[in-house]
Amino acid sequence: EPFIRPGQPRLRLALAGYSFRKFFSWSKGNPQQSAKASQEMDMFKFIDYCADHDCEGVELTSYFFPPDADKAYYNRLKYHAFVRGITICGTAIGNDFSLVKGIKLDYQLQAAMHGLDQAAMMGAPHVRFFAGTGDAFSHGRDRVENAIEALKICCDYAGERGIFIGVENHGNISPELLLEIIDKVDSPWIGINLDTGNFWSKNPYNDLEQCALYAVNVQVKVKMQTEKRKSYPA
Repeated sequence: EPFIRPGQPRLRLALAGYSFRKFFSWSKGNPQQSAKASQEMDMFKFIDYCADHDCEGVELTSYFFPPDADKAYYNRLKYHAFVRGITICGTAIGNDFSLVKGIKLDYQLQAAMHGLDQAAMMGAPHVRFFAGTGDAFSHGRDRVENAIEALKICCDYAGERGIFIGVENHGNISPELLLEIIDKVDSPWIGINLDTGNFWSKNPYNDLEQCALYAVNVQVKVKMQTEKRKSYPA
């Protein structure tokens, strides 16, 4: 069901670490060199940037954590964000549940649970998830059911920790399929991480409208894409 939000809308501005993906020292466990060494960034510098530019919150995208990140590291992030007056409003993982049952899907599920543990340690109330890709789901209904089952497990785990899962409209998934998945997971802890640039259709604004009431987080972009992935101004 859509979320019931009494009162006036309260939209709060945050910035996702993914927007600075070229500048972090680490990416998915591997070192990377920034486009300019002087602009190299870690999560602490990212928090500083957001504070200096009057953002209320940060999404600390997990791709860019150092590989040795532990509870002490997440406590340092919490401390630094609080001192700078910044809310850690979420984190994000890059899972894929649109798989056949087996070792690969099991690995994705365990990695997703680890992402929820990371969120709990840093006090993030929301984690951006993927269900999978539209192309993979087109290979069989069993893949949709596998994604639903995996998300149910993750929602139970997230709910015990007071964390929302926001499933993004990622990978050319249709609004109809996304809403079906949300409905069948049937958890109070699941919603949509609504990316305004991720519906590749003739009428993306209609797609966004269908999903808006289910959103737990919104990623606003200045561009949209056609069905053939051609970008145009939003």
